Amino acid sequence: MIAPQGRGIAGPEQTTDTFRILHVSTGNVCRSPITERLTRHALTERLGDPLAGGLVVESAGTWGHEGAPMEAHAATVLSDFGADAQGFTGRELLDEHVIRADLVLTATRDHRAQVISMGHSAGLRTFTLKEFTRLVRAIDPATLPAPDHPGGMVERARALVQAAAALRGWLLAPDAEADEVHDPYGAPITFFRSIGDEINQALDPVVTALTGVPAPA
Repeated sequence: MIAPQGRGIAGPEQTTDTFRILHVSTGNVCRSPITERLTRHALTERLGDPLAGGLVVESAGTWGHEGAPMEAHAATVLSDFGADAQGFTGRELLDEHVIRADLVLTATRDHRAQVISMGHSAGLRTFTLKEFTRLVRAIDPATLPAPDHPGGMVERARALVQAAAALRGWLLAPDAEADEVHDPYGAPITFFRSIGDEINQALDPVVTALTGVPAPA
Protein backbone atom coordinates (compact mmCIF):
# COMPACT_ATOMS: atom_id res chain seq x y z
CA MET A 1 0.00 0.00 0.00
CA ILE A 2 1.44 3.37 -1.00
CA ALA A 3 1.06 6.52 1.08
CA PRO A 4 0.04 9.75 -0.68
CA GLN A 5 3.13 11.72 -1.67
CA GLY A 6 4.55 13.68 1.25
CA ARG A 7 1.65 13.03 3.62
CA GLY A 8 2.78 10.22 5.92
CA ILE A 9 5.69 10.11 8.32
CA ALA A 10 6.54 6.51 7.57
CA GLY A 11 8.36 5.30 4.51
CA PRO A 12 6.62 4.77 1.18
CA GLU A 13 6.01 1.07 1.70
CA GLN A 14 3.15 0.54 4.18
CA THR A 15 2.64 -2.83 5.93
CA THR A 16 0.47 -4.36 8.61
CA ASP A 17 3.04 -2.99 11.07
CA THR A 18 1.72 0.50 10.33
CA PHE A 19 -0.90 2.41 12.32
CA ARG A 20 -2.55 5.27 10.42
CA ILE A 21 -3.96 8.33 12.17
CA LEU A 22 -6.22 10.50 10.02
CA HIS A 23 -7.14 14.02 11.16
CA VAL A 24 -10.30 15.46 9.59
CA SER A 25 -11.74 18.98 9.47
CA THR A 26 -13.68 20.89 6.80
CA GLY A 27 -11.29 22.52 4.32
CA ASN A 28 -8.06 20.76 5.35
CA VAL A 29 -6.29 24.12 5.44
CA CYS A 30 -6.60 25.14 9.13
CA ARG A 31 -7.53 22.73 11.92
CA SER A 32 -6.57 19.36 10.49
CA PRO A 33 -3.20 20.58 9.12
CA ILE A 34 -2.39 22.04 12.54
CA THR A 35 -3.40 18.78 14.21
CA GLU A 36 -1.51 16.63 11.71
CA ARG A 37 1.74 18.56 12.00
CA LEU A 38 1.53 18.97 15.80
CA THR A 39 1.02 15.21 16.09
CA ARG A 40 4.10 14.59 13.97
CA HIS A 41 6.06 17.11 16.02
CA ALA A 42 5.01 15.48 19.29
CA LEU A 43 5.97 12.03 17.99
CA THR A 44 9.37 13.32 16.94
CA GLU A 45 9.92 14.88 20.38
CA ARG A 46 9.13 11.59 22.10
CA LEU A 47 10.63 9.05 19.72
CA GLY A 48 13.40 10.95 17.96
CA ASP A 49 12.63 8.98 14.82
CA PRO A 50 8.87 8.50 14.27
CA LEU A 51 9.66 5.79 11.68
CA ALA A 52 10.55 3.46 14.52
CA GLY A 53 7.02 3.48 15.89
CA GLY A 54 5.17 2.67 12.68
CA LEU A 55 2.77 5.57 13.19
CA VAL A 56 1.62 7.40 10.03
CA VAL A 57 -0.12 10.78 10.42
CA GLU A 58 -2.29 12.28 7.66
CA SER A 59 -5.22 14.68 7.26
CA ALA A 60 -8.09 15.49 4.90
CA GLY A 61 -11.18 17.69 4.74
CA THR A 62 -14.85 16.83 4.29
CA TRP A 63 -14.94 19.78 1.87
CA GLY A 64 -11.21 19.71 1.36
CA HIS A 65 -9.46 22.24 -0.83
CA GLU A 66 -7.58 19.73 -2.97
CA GLY A 67 -4.01 20.89 -3.58
CA ALA A 68 -4.41 24.10 -1.58
CA PRO A 69 -1.65 25.36 0.73
CA MET A 70 -2.11 25.54 4.45
CA GLU A 71 -3.72 28.79 5.62
CA ALA A 72 -0.99 31.30 6.50
CA HIS A 73 -2.10 31.77 10.13
CA ALA A 74 -2.14 28.00 10.59
CA ALA A 75 1.46 27.85 9.42
CA THR A 76 2.35 30.62 11.87
CA VAL A 77 0.80 28.66 14.73
CA LEU A 78 2.87 25.62 13.81
CA SER A 79 5.98 27.76 13.76
CA ASP A 80 5.12 28.97 17.28
CA PHE A 81 5.29 25.34 18.45
CA GLY A 82 8.45 24.57 16.50
CA ALA A 83 6.51 22.25 14.19
CA ASP A 84 7.10 21.92 10.45
CA ALA A 85 4.51 23.46 8.10
CA GLN A 86 6.51 22.89 4.91
CA GLY A 87 5.25 20.85 1.99
CA PHE A 88 1.61 20.65 3.04
CA THR A 89 -1.16 20.43 0.43
CA GLY A 90 -4.85 20.08 1.21
CA ARG A 91 -6.93 17.16 0.07
CA GLU A 92 -10.56 16.12 0.01
CA LEU A 93 -11.61 13.23 2.23
CA LEU A 94 -12.08 10.08 0.15
CA ASP A 95 -13.33 6.59 0.95
CA GLU A 96 -9.79 5.23 0.62
CA HIS A 97 -8.56 7.53 3.40
CA VAL A 98 -11.19 6.21 5.81
CA ILE A 99 -10.65 2.59 4.76
CA ARG A 100 -6.91 2.82 5.42
CA ALA A 101 -7.15 4.72 8.72
CA ASP A 102 -6.78 2.87 12.03
CA LEU A 103 -7.86 5.97 13.96
CA VAL A 104 -9.83 8.96 12.66
CA LEU A 105 -9.78 12.09 14.82
CA THR A 106 -12.13 14.89 13.76
CA ALA A 107 -12.41 18.54 14.72
CA THR A 108 -16.15 18.39 15.48
CA ARG A 109 -19.03 15.99 16.05
CA ASP A 110 -20.40 16.91 12.62
CA HIS A 111 -17.15 15.80 10.99
CA ARG A 112 -17.29 12.59 13.00
CA ALA A 113 -20.83 11.93 11.78
CA GLN A 114 -19.79 12.58 8.18
CA VAL A 115 -16.89 10.12 8.43
CA ILE A 116 -19.08 7.45 10.00
CA SER A 117 -21.76 7.98 7.34
CA MET A 118 -19.21 6.97 4.70
CA GLY A 119 -19.37 3.43 6.04
CA HIS A 120 -16.32 1.15 6.03
CA SER A 121 -17.00 0.15 9.67
CA ALA A 122 -15.57 3.51 10.70
CA GLY A 123 -17.73 4.01 13.80
CA LEU A 124 -15.50 2.22 16.30
CA ARG A 125 -12.34 4.03 15.18
CA THR A 126 -13.69 7.55 14.63
CA PHE A 127 -13.77 10.12 17.43
CA THR A 128 -13.55 13.85 17.79
CA LEU A 129 -10.08 14.81 18.98
CA LYS A 130 -11.33 16.08 22.33
CA GLU A 131 -13.60 13.07 22.79
CA PHE A 132 -10.65 10.73 22.24
CA THR A 133 -8.55 12.74 24.69
CA ARG A 134 -11.24 12.44 27.35
CA LEU A 135 -11.49 8.68 26.84
CA VAL A 136 -7.72 8.16 26.75
CA ARG A 137 -7.33 9.93 30.10
CA ALA A 138 -9.59 7.27 31.64
CA ILE A 139 -7.54 4.32 30.33
CA ASP A 140 -4.89 2.80 32.58
CA PRO A 141 -1.71 2.71 30.45
CA ALA A 142 -0.63 -0.42 32.33
CA THR A 143 -3.43 -2.30 30.56
CA LEU A 144 -1.96 -1.53 27.13
CA PRO A 145 0.78 -3.51 25.35
CA ALA A 146 4.29 -2.28 26.02
CA PRO A 147 5.60 -0.12 23.19
CA ASP A 148 9.27 -1.10 23.53
CA HIS A 149 9.38 -4.27 21.44
CA PRO A 150 9.07 -4.81 17.65
CA GLY A 151 5.54 -3.92 16.60
CA GLY A 152 4.72 -2.92 20.16
CA MET A 153 3.68 0.65 19.42
CA VAL A 154 1.28 -0.42 16.68
CA GLU A 155 -0.24 -3.07 18.96
CA ARG A 156 -0.48 -0.48 21.73
CA ALA A 157 -2.21 2.02 19.43
CA ARG A 158 -4.76 -0.55 18.28
CA ALA A 159 -5.48 -1.59 21.87
CA LEU A 160 -5.89 2.08 22.84
CA VAL A 161 -8.53 2.62 20.14
CA GLN A 162 -10.42 -0.50 21.21
CA ALA A 163 -10.37 0.58 24.85
CA ALA A 164 -11.56 4.09 23.96
CA ALA A 165 -14.42 2.70 21.86
CA ALA A 166 -15.51 0.51 24.76
CA LEU A 167 -15.62 3.52 27.09
CA ARG A 168 -17.49 5.84 24.75
CA GLY A 169 -21.00 5.07 25.98
CA TRP A 170 -19.95 5.36 29.62
CA LEU A 171 -17.81 8.49 29.70
CA LEU A 172 -19.93 11.22 28.18
CA ALA A 173 -19.02 14.83 27.42
CA PRO A 174 -20.05 17.31 30.13
CA ASP A 175 -21.77 19.50 27.53
CA ALA A 176 -22.33 19.79 23.77
CA GLU A 177 -19.33 22.06 23.22
CA ALA A 178 -16.80 19.94 25.08
CA ASP A 179 -15.87 17.84 22.05
CA GLU A 180 -15.66 20.67 19.50
CA VAL A 181 -12.64 22.46 18.02
CA HIS A 182 -14.07 25.55 16.35
CA ASP A 183 -13.07 26.70 12.88
CA PRO A 184 -10.64 29.65 12.89
CA TYR A 185 -10.83 30.19 9.12
CA GLY A 186 -10.92 33.92 8.40
CA ALA A 187 -10.26 34.82 12.05
CA PRO A 188 -7.30 36.88 13.32
CA ILE A 189 -4.05 35.23 14.34
CA THR A 190 -4.97 35.52 18.04
CA PHE A 191 -7.90 33.13 17.52
CA PHE A 192 -5.72 30.76 15.49
CA ARG A 193 -3.25 30.69 18.35
CA SER A 194 -5.99 29.88 20.86
CA ILE A 195 -7.13 27.01 18.62
CA GLY A 196 -3.53 25.85 18.30
CA ASP A 197 -3.18 25.79 22.10
CA GLU A 198 -6.46 23.90 22.37
CA ILE A 199 -5.34 21.28 19.84
CA ASN A 200 -1.89 20.93 21.40
CA GLN A 201 -3.33 20.38 24.87
CA ALA A 202 -5.73 17.76 23.53
CA LEU A 203 -2.97 15.95 21.64
CA ASP A 204 -0.50 15.70 24.53
CA PRO A 205 -2.21 12.86 26.47
CA VAL A 206 -3.07 11.09 23.23
CA VAL A 207 0.52 10.98 21.98
CA THR A 208 1.74 10.00 25.46
CA ALA A 209 -0.74 7.11 25.54
CA LEU A 210 0.19 6.00 22.01
CA THR A 211 3.93 6.01 22.62
CA GLY A 212 4.20 5.38 26.35
CA VAL A 213 6.57 8.36 26.47
CA PRO A 214 5.59 11.63 28.21
CA ALA A 215 6.34 14.99 26.65
CA PRO A 216 9.83 16.31 27.40
CA ALA A 217 9.97 18.65 30.36
